[in-house]
Amino acid sequence: MWELLLAMLERLGIIVAVAFIMTRFKFIRHLIDKRKITPQHKVSVIVMFGIFGIIGTYSGLTVNAEHATYTRWALELNEGEAIANSRVIGVVVAGLLGGWKIGLGAGLIAGTHRFFLGGFTGLACGLATVIAGAIAAYFYKRNKNKRIISLQTAFWVGMIAEAVQMIIIVLVARPFDQAMLLVESIGVPMIIANGIGTAIFILIIRNVFYEEEKMGSIQAQKALRLADYTLKYLRKGLNKQSAQATCDILLKETRVDAVSLTNKDTVLAFEGLGHEYHLVNDKVRTGATKRVLRDGEVVIANEEEISCGHEKCPLRSAIIAPLKIKDKTIGTLKFYFKSEEDMTQTTIELSKGLSTILSHQLELSEVDRHLELAKQAEIKALQAQVSPHFLFNALNTIVALIRTDPMKARKLLISLSHFFRQNLAGTTATEATLEEELNHVKAYLQIEEARFSDKLTIEFDVDEEVLHVKIPPMTLQPIVENAIKHGVKQSTEASLIIIRIKELREVVHLAIRDNGSGISEDRLNELGNEKVSSETGAGIGLSNVNRRLQMMYGEKRKINIESKQGKGTVVSFSIPLKR
Repeated sequence: MWELLLAMLERLGIIVAVAFIMTRFKFIRHLIDKRKITPQHKVSVIVMFGIFGIIGTYSGLTVNAEHATYTRWALELNEGEAIANSRVIGVVVAGLLGGWKIGLGAGLIAGTHRFFLGGFTGLACGLATVIAGAIAAYFYKRNKNKRIISLQTAFWVGMIAEAVQMIIIVLVARPFDQAMLLVESIGVPMIIANGIGTAIFILIIRNVFYEEEKMGSIQAQKALRLADYTLKYLRKGLNKQSAQATCDILLKETRVDAVSLTNKDTVLAFEGLGHEYHLVNDKVRTGATKRVLRDGEVVIANEEEISCGHEKCPLRSAIIAPLKIKDKTIGTLKFYFKSEEDMTQTTIELSKGLSTILSHQLELSEVDRHLELAKQAEIKALQAQVSPHFLFNALNTIVALIRTDPMKARKLLISLSHFFRQNLAGTTATEATLEEELNHVKAYLQIEEARFSDKLTIEFDVDEEVLHVKIPPMTLQPIVENAIKHGVKQSTEASLIIIRIKELREVVHLAIRDNGSGISEDRLNELGNEKVSSETGAGIGLSNVNRRLQMMYGEKRKINIESKQGKGTVVSFSIPLKR
């Protein structure tokens, strides 16, 4: 018995070889991964596992139980002989991986072959082979939600299928005494050997499957790492600087001989072997690159297709992948190699993945650019709202003075002219220095002091060394205007406005204080956050300032308003100190 068991275990090397070969077929891998396969591929799977069962029959041992003799290869059977074989393994694996159709199909092929091979167990073994496929299919259904059948399940199903075969031999094969003698001599070795063989087959499949997953995971990690490295460059768009930095990174992190990036017309960057022949700023000349730019598909190019015209150039092949923005090809990514043998399937897949990732990064650069344009457009619109707001109030003042003091009205018009000259410059810029803002405020106050005469006093408390710091144009003037309109104008006593600009650690703190009547708590919650209706103005100045500060510096730089009725108001904010 033990001699037979050892002899059968020796045959398991054949199983290892067949299992490895079968995993090379794509449709077998799809079957393992429980993906749908076409009817044609399903037939191919049935035939392959059926042939595997036939190989298991021929690689078995011819057994003559009556004389207790074994023959190494079972090519034909005489009367009274049977086969100790691994036929069941192929059928059981077929059922475990593919279900009842594939299990029964493989069983019918291997079983029919065994029946015609002859011997007194021909019918019993043929029938048992078909039943083995059904048994395996039952366990496939029970384990359908599992990704791959466990080794324990494979081992026990292989043993059960072989045990059932021993029972069928006893029940069907004749003469009975000879069938019993055969089962007693080969039953245990075959049950154990086929259980182990089934488990080994599944083990090989699992290892191949997980190894491929591991390789895929490594490539995915590499692609993500490269995406992280290149993001800060390509978010600025596809230009010479970003292309050069990206090529440096890709050459360092991938197993290629050279890397290049082009736009639709020229070579933006080239790094690696042959850099003295493939020059930056050269026009795109090769047909392969032009084909990628035209069709938007990856091209595997040979030496003739990538030839730069220099005999000493060491590059002989390349992978050329498109770079796209919204399905429009705007450039190419090229991986070069010294020979076509250096170009692996892994590198091809990596280049495809990288071209997709880099394309997404370029799309993000376009989104960033459009957001910046939209942001600047909104800032301009907000700035433009301030000018009509002030003009409305200034003209009312001048109209009132034309009858009572025409000369003073004339001087105010000249001051208004100077003010709007500065105002116009502010609408074409996104930033102004604090010094420019103070001059703007002073021009405005020349008009307002004429309105309130000796009733208004202005004090400045300014750190001269921070006047170079940039700020959104027309930020201070609306706040000062608001202080005059809601503080000074409504007061019957002498009014004071203090404009304070101070350096505090890493920020510049700006505050406009008045000694007016203050603001109610309900109205204080509304100011700065939305347009507020007002009896004396449109209420848009303060909300616009707040909006622009947040757009340029973030939420924490919004204006802060402190006020108590009868005790005046302080409007303040801070901006980063940039020397």
